[in-house]
Amino acid sequence: MLKTPDVLLLFLCVVGAADALHKQWIPDTNYENKTNWDKDAVPCGNDRVQFLAQRKVSVFVETTHAVQEMRLPVEGEFILNSGAGFYVVSGQDPGCGAGVTTQFKDSESLKWFNPALWQAAATLDDLQRGNFLFSVHEESVPCRYDDVVFRARSSFRVDTSSSQSSIPVKSVSVLGKKFDSSSEFSQYLSSRSGRLQFHGSSAVTVGNQECGDPSGCDCGNSANHEKICSTVTCSSLSCKKPLRPAGHCCDVCGAILTIHYAASFNLQSYRQRIHHLFLTLPLYTSIQLGMSKVFKSQRLMGVIPFGTTPEIQVVIMDGEKGTQAESLAWDILNDARSQGSNLGITKAEFQASSGNGSDQSGVSAGLVVGVVFGVLIMLTLITALIVLVRKGFVHMPLSLPSSFRRRTSTVGELGGPLDHGFANPIFDKPDMLHNIPGVNTFESNNSISLTQTGVHFVNPVYDEKETDFSA
Repeated sequence: MLKTPDVLLLFLCVVGAADALHKQWIPDTNYENKTNWDKDAVPCGNDRVQFLAQRKVSVFVETTHAVQEMRLPVEGEFILNSGAGFYVVSGQDPGCGAGVTTQFKDSESLKWFNPALWQAAATLDDLQRGNFLFSVHEESVPCRYDDVVFRARSSFRVDTSSSQSSIPVKSVSVLGKKFDSSSEFSQYLSSRSGRLQFHGSSAVTVGNQECGDPSGCDCGNSANHEKICSTVTCSSLSCKKPLRPAGHCCDVCGAILTIHYAASFNLQSYRQRIHHLFLTLPLYTSIQLGMSKVFKSQRLMGVIPFGTTPEIQVVIMDGEKGTQAESLAWDILNDARSQGSNLGITKAEFQASSGNGSDQSGVSAGLVVGVVFGVLIMLTLITALIVLVRKGFVHMPLSLPSSFRRRTSTVGELGGPLDHGFANPIFDKPDMLHNIPGVNTFESNNSISLTQTGVHFVNPVYDEKETDFSA
C-alpha cells in the first residue's frame, strides 16, 4: 500500500491559465522503497529475494545491497544508480535477522487513470516542497496541457489503458530527462525501459501546446470519466445536502461556486486574487479549494439538451461539516459582487451542503420560468396551426359517424354483388346537369315537385287537378 501524509494543507497557488500544471506519479518500483516488498521491509543480507517470474518490472537501485539469494523475472531490468549493485554475504549478516524469503510486490495493477496515484503542483519546486493542489477527480489525472513528472531517481510501471488510442499531454519527464518532442518520446517508448515502464492499450503522446485561453481550458478527461471513477471509493457523508462537483466522482461536503464571466476575465489573475485575499488567512488554512473551467449542459425546460455554457467552478471543501467552506464561499461571493465589473465577472452564486446558498430561490424561479416558457411555446404552435388551416396549407381530416358514411363496397348486404341499377347519364355524372338548359334556373321549378314523400318529376301529361285523362 502506498502511504501519503494524513493531513496535507492543500491550497491554491498562483497558477497561470496558460501555464501547465505539473502532475507527478506517486508510486515507484524502487528497490529501497519498503512498501514494494511483501514484508514491508527492504531485504537484508540473510534474505532470499524473489521477483515474480512472469511479471515484467523495471527496478531502480540507488545503492548497494547484500543478499543471500535472488530469483529474477523472465523479463525485467535493474536501473543502477552510480555505485549501486548487489553482493552475496558469506555466512550470516550480523545486522540482519533470521533469513526469510522476501517477494517484490506486483505493480501490474497501477493505472494511469487512478486519481489517487497523482500529485499536482504549480511548479517543480512546489512538488518538492509538498505544496500540492486540490482538484476534482478528472483533473487530478494529467490533463492535455500538463507536464507529467516521474521522479528522477526512480522507476515505475503504469497501465495506460483507456477508451482512446492515445493520451495527449504537454511533456513527460522520465529519469530526469524531459520529453516534449513526439518523435523522441516515441523512440523511448519503444526502448526496453519504455516497454517495461509503460504498458496498456493507449499510448502516451507529448507535444501538446499550452492553453491559450485566458479564461482557462477544458482538461480533456471527460471521455474517461467512468474509467477514472471506477478506481475511486466514495466515503459516507454526514452533511445535510451533499454536492457533486462537475468532474468529480463523489459527493462532497462544502460549497460550490459558479462564476459566469465576460471576455475580460482572466483565470490566472483571479486565482492569484483568491489566494492572497482569503487562503492566506489563518481561518482558511485547512481549506481545500479547486478552481477550473467546466462546460455545463443547457436544457430546454430542464429536459431537452441544446448546448453547453462555459463556467468557472470553484469547489471548496473543509472536513466533514464544511462550515468553513460555506463561510469562504460567502466571502468570495461578496468580493465577486462588489468587484465583478473590474474582474470580468458577470454573475456568481453558490450552493452549500448545509442546504443554504446564494440562489435558494433559483430552483422555484427557474421552474416558473420553464412553465411559462412551455405555455408560450404551446400557444405559438396552436396559433401557427390555426393560420395554416385557414390558409389551406393544412387540411384537418373530418371523421363522420358510421351511419353517415357512404357505402363504397361492391358487396351487397346478403353477400352478393351490389346492384347499381341502370346507368343514368344525368345522375351518374352530376356535372352534366350544368349543361342541360333550364335545370339550374327558376323555370325548372315547374318540373320538379317537393313533397313530404320526397322529390319527384312532374309528368306534364298528367295534371293532378284533373280527374280524367285529356289528350
